[in-house]
This record gives sequence, structure tokens and C-alpha cells, in this order.
Amino acid sequence: MADLFPPLAAAQVDAKSKVDEKVDYSNLPCPVPYEELHREAFMSLKSDNFEGLRFDFSKALNQKFSLSHSVMMGPTEVPSQSSETIKIPTAHYEFGANYYDPKLLLIGRVMTDGRLNARVKADITDKLVVKANAQLTNEPHSSQAMFNFDYMGKDYRAQLQLGHSALVGATYIQSVTPRLSLGGEVFWAGVPRKSGIGYAARYETDKMVASAQVASTGAIVMNYVQKISEKVSLATDFMYNYFSRDVTASVGYDYILRQSRVRGKIDSNGVTSALLEERLSMGLNFLLSAELDHKKKDYKFGFGLTIAAAVSASGFG
Repeated sequence: MADLFPPLAAAQVDAKSKVDEKVDYSNLPCPVPYEELHREAFMSLKSDNFEGLRFDFSKALNQKFSLSHSVMMGPTEVPSQSSETIKIPTAHYEFGANYYDPKLLLIGRVMTDGRLNARVKADITDKLVVKANAQLTNEPHSSQAMFNFDYMGKDYRAQLQLGHSALVGATYIQSVTPRLSLGGEVFWAGVPRKSGIGYAARYETDKMVASAQVASTGAIVMNYVQKISEKVSLATDFMYNYFSRDVTASVGYDYILRQSRVRGKIDSNGVTSALLEERLSMGLNFLLSAELDHKKKDYKFGFGLTIAAAVSASGFG
């Protein structure tokens, strides 16, 4: 009779695990915002590569207000009918002011070429967030602005967008299971008189994230990220346009070390890029960027230095 108890106990454990795995549809998690469906893949595949010399300095005046200075020296690509890329040397200086509050974020940037960028994020309630982005330039018909109204429900998110050129858009994403979320979008641009709709899906676990997005404009985007460990991630994406027949695929990685972070990718066009962020000391980071395009004979290398004064440096991990 003693031999009967172990199988009986195992059966009880299996029955309990099946009950635990049952989905509670009344208690689903809130999904990620619609525009952040591919955020894990973007971390590896859309790194901020640059060319030339870059220097960033930020100074915190108090706990909420800080100033920043950025200098960028490097070539700028100009349109050309030849296959080779034509570059001219340029230099830019950017001054920024930032205000951080738990319910209010104000960011402003002004550059020597006359461009002014402003960003506002305000938490009206715990569920409603209003965001505004604007860019003002000296060039005619180049200034633009965008307003977003984001509402976060218990297991869904909804967004309304209003922008220049009579742009009106809306997005909605809903958690279907604890791991799967589905969503859609619709937009209307009044000036070119164009409209479109799109659909998206996202599936995530502790070890992987898969997302897909398709739109009536012909764009199809698919991403997959595998989390090898807490410090290492591998990512791949596939982009296809049904109307233009353009196809691009890429694979990349995100490797976080103790004092540095390395991100890189290679795509189907033969373009290879990598970005190294090395923490030299508290508040002092060194950047090394490289991008190689053998097909176009376009090679980009960049060096950068980031200094944060009187600001605690956030860890990579």
C-alpha cells in the first residue's frame, strides 16, 4: 500500500498546477503602449550610431532642473545622383534645459542652425497622460507638432493623436492572455488626404518577446528577441513593403558587461554597425560607434564623451 502514495501525491501536484495555469481573464496585465511594441528589438537593432566627434555635458542645478550642452562635429550627407555618398564637414552646438517632476516632464533643445525642439509630458490622472512634441525651424512648412492623449486601463491602453497636416490617429491594444496582447490603429492625414489602418500582436515570456505589425500602407514588420541571460539578448527583425517590394532583415545583439555595454547588428544589405558605451568613472562615459556599408563604400566612425556633473550615474544593468 505504501507504493500507492507517491503516484497519488504526484497526481495531486499535477492537478494543482493545472488549476494554477488557468487564465484569470478578470485580472490580465496592462500591455505595453502600442508605439512600444518592438522596444526590446529596437534596443539592439536601432542603436544611436553616429559619425565624427560627439561631446555631451549635463549639469543638475537641483533635484528637478538640469542643463545640457552638446557638441557634434562630423560630416553631413548631401543628395547625389552618383552611387557614392557625398559628405560635407559640419559642426553643431545644442543647448538643452530639462525639468523633471513625478507628474510633469519638460524638455527643450535649441541648435545653432535655428531648430527648436520641445517635449512635454503631463500626468493628468493616474490613468490619463498628455504628451506634446514640437519642432520649429526657419525653413518654411517644416515646423511640426504632435499631441498625444494616452489612457491606461486595467488590461488595455488607448491613444488619440492630433498633429500637423490635419493628422488624426488612434491606437488600442488589449491583453488577451497574460502573455499575448492584440491591438490596432487607424489614422487620417488631411493634407495629402490619406488614411490607413493597422494591426499588431505581441507575445512575451521571461525569456523571449515576439511582435508583429501590419498596415494598409503595405508595411509588414516582425521582431523576435531571445533573452539568453539578464545581460545578453539576441534580436532579429524582418521588414517588407507589399507595394514597393522592399525587403530588409537584420540580426543583432545587446551585451551588458560590468562597466560597458555593446550593441550591434548586420542586415541583409550588408550594413554592419556596432556601438560601445564604456563607463570610465562615475558620471563619465566613453562612446565608440562604427557603421560599415561595403556596397555603397560608406564607412562611418564616431567617438564620443558623456559627462554628467552632480548626477548619480545609472547602471547599465
